[in-house]
Amino acid sequence: MCFAECRAGAPSSEVAVGQQPAGKGAQLVLPVATYDFGDVPRKGGALTRDFVFRNEGSAPLVIVRVLTSCSCFKASFPKRPVAPGGQGIIRVTYEPLKSEPGTFNKVLQIYSNSAGGREIITVQGNSIE
Repeated sequence: MCFAECRAGAPSSEVAVGQQPAGKGAQLVLPVATYDFGDVPRKGGALTRDFVFRNEGSAPLVIVRVLTSCSCFKASFPKRPVAPGGQGIIRVTYEPLKSEPGTFNKVLQIYSNSAGGREIITVQGNSIE
């Protein structure tokens, strides 16, 4: 909202909803966002992979939630804010036994207060009997 300073001709410092001022706020960066497990035995147990992320912004990064593409794919992530310049790990777990044999391509959506708002991690492979 613009009050006395706008009437005096000063520029407004408002930012549109959902946007961060340039150079401000959290910035989630995933250097690697895909992984191929290759051929895996369907009855061989759960597969895990860690994805390291960084906060390259100027404010603490908060991961609000993650959504997976099926119940056979789970993720754990830091519940506490990640400081500017800090890093964290998102650990994904795929359970091939809970899916049909064959190729798989699973998606994890990461929602945060980052300027982008949403990042995606994908894992793929081939589950064999």
